[in-house]
Amino acid sequence: MIVADHYEVLGVSRDASQDEIKKAYRKLARQLHPDVNPGDDASERFKLVTHAYDVLGDEESRRRYDMGGDENGGGFGGFGGFGDIFESFFGASGGGRSARPRSRRERGEDALVRVDLDLGDVVFGAHRDIEVDTAVLCETCQGSCCQPGTAPVTCDVCGGSGHVQRQVRSLLGNVITTQPCGSCEGYGTVIELPCGGCAGQGRVRTRRTVSLDIPAGVETGLRLQLPGSGAVGRAGGPHGDLYVEVTVAPHPVFSREGDDLLATLEVSMPDAILGTTTTIEGLDGTVDLELRAGVQSGDVLTIPGRGVTPLRGSQRGDLRVGVQVVTPTRLDSAQRRLIEDFAKKTKAPEPHLAQFQQGLFSKLRDRFRSH
Repeated sequence: MIVADHYEVLGVSRDASQDEIKKAYRKLARQLHPDVNPGDDASERFKLVTHAYDVLGDEESRRRYDMGGDENGGGFGGFGGFGDIFESFFGASGGGRSARPRSRRERGEDALVRVDLDLGDVVFGAHRDIEVDTAVLCETCQGSCCQPGTAPVTCDVCGGSGHVQRQVRSLLGNVITTQPCGSCEGYGTVIELPCGGCAGQGRVRTRRTVSLDIPAGVETGLRLQLPGSGAVGRAGGPHGDLYVEVTVAPHPVFSREGDDLLATLEVSMPDAILGTTTTIEGLDGTVDLELRAGVQSGDVLTIPGRGVTPLRGSQRGDLRVGVQVVTPTRLDSAQRRLIEDFAKKTKAPEPHLAQFQQGLFSKLRDRFRSH
């Protein structure tokens, strides 16, 4: 049997562009569609035209065809496998269900932004107005994708179904397959006058401001989800989500452990020996501290309720202050005599081995964790 040349069927040259091939197919399909031209000859020609476009309208299958290879990509009689044979019997939608046109409306993409916080924001929560660069609904067409006053028209090739049927030879005989319509790309409608504001997308990209209340207790790496605050979908489809990733800057004095705040208080040797009272500056105001006489390096003072508010709670953690006794490194002769006299009178014990501690911070860490 002589097989017609696909280029001749469509009436285009072998170096025709994809645009020219598509236009030729649409023109012939309008003339030969069974709903317009019910003759048997027209029906057969319509099948040939559709098959020719299926081959030449796809770059890869066209390349194989031009090289003289299998235009269907190999397999069993032009099928990629048993799944394709199953589709041949039941249509592209499967299970015998009628194929439906694609919807132009699509869900929008999710967006991710990062926000920098300080430790005070973590303790009390914060409000931020965030600049987000995403797609928004086109104000010109309001998501219709068409020029104002116009609307999509029903595809005259598939009649609005979004699919066309064609007969294909296989090992099992001639079968009917359902394929997306090449003219309307499966939508069932054609936008003849696309909106100039969005180029027929129904959305445009712009910067907008999103207000965000950041709860207390967040930490670096945490992502907050704002449903529906991402990009609007094509053709006015539903919005995606916005994710806000938190980064907390280090604080020069305080650090965080769970819901507690940690800090170190440097104390002079006389104050450590005699005891004293002092005032420190917390993240939410001043805190009065009383140091007992004889306080040691590594002792921990706990101030309840002056830590971090938990992410899912209301009871704040504690502020824990580790003591570090500062030993003077330079003494004049009078100060040295006083220290020597003090040492003789107190009969200080000789230096001796004790449990190993990796510096003050290890000692403080162990004390912190024991509280």
